Amino acid sequence: MANLFDLTGKNAMIIGGAGGLGQLIAKAYAEAGANVAIASRGEEKLKAACEELKAQTGKDFKYYVCDATVEASVEACAKKANEDFGHIDILVNSQGINKKYPITEFPVEEFELTLTADVTSVMLTCKHFGKYMMKNKYGKIVNVTSVRGKIATRGPGNAAYCASKGALDMLTKQLAAEFGPYGITVNAFGPNIMKTPMMTKVFEMRAKEAGVTVEQYLKDQAAGLPLRRMSDPEDCVGTALFLAAPASDFVTGNIIYPDGGLTAVG
Repeated sequence: MANLFDLTGKNAMIIGGAGGLGQLIAKAYAEAGANVAIASRGEEKLKAACEELKAQTGKDFKYYVCDATVEASVEACAKKANEDFGHIDILVNSQGINKKYPITEFPVEEFELTLTADVTSVMLTCKHFGKYMMKNKYGKIVNVTSVRGKIATRGPGNAAYCASKGALDMLTKQLAAEFGPYGITVNAFGPNIMKTPMMTKVFEMRAKEAGVTVEQYLKDQAAGLPLRRMSDPEDCVGTALFLAAPASDFVTGNIIYPDGGLTAVG
């Protein structure tokens, strides 16, 4: 049974792997036996992440400076990574942004920026890494989406984010259909809102709007979930490993929700 989750001999690329959920996935894949590379726009963050990952796992990690919203940058990254590793077997798309404005105040350039960062970037990485996977007749593509691709928020601010994640979900399904004949699976997992440093300001803003402390706000949010607690990034790591491992070889075009039950009752 252990072989179902063994990534020994596999080479993985984590886009958006310099921190947050992407870095946790990189660590998990390395611990499962994979050779792992991470990519993002900031070289200093990439260097720091590689040092942290090596300290945690004892393994070396490669990094690539890549702007996933720029096709030439993605194409160069895919070419270099496949040359360096021989082949990239697993691609994780953990990049993206979340711009928040009420729809009546949403700057169109910010809306378009969100769609570019959350959807177009994934199309570009799948396009260029996928070409190599097609030649190799094997690949696992794992996209990080959100429960907000399936259910909307009650309050304002998330028009761009919900739209982008809904589009990403359908992109995942369509690519599963296109890549399937080449032995490539394409899936996504959609977390609930997570307690991450990036969300601190959002929690503070929402708590202020509700007239409560941040602690009370988080408690109130957790009370609406069947599991009665907020999500941590670690809650998603097992799902990310499953979708990259042999255990999911006959799973493609699916969105899995490690969300504490939100999509069941939302």
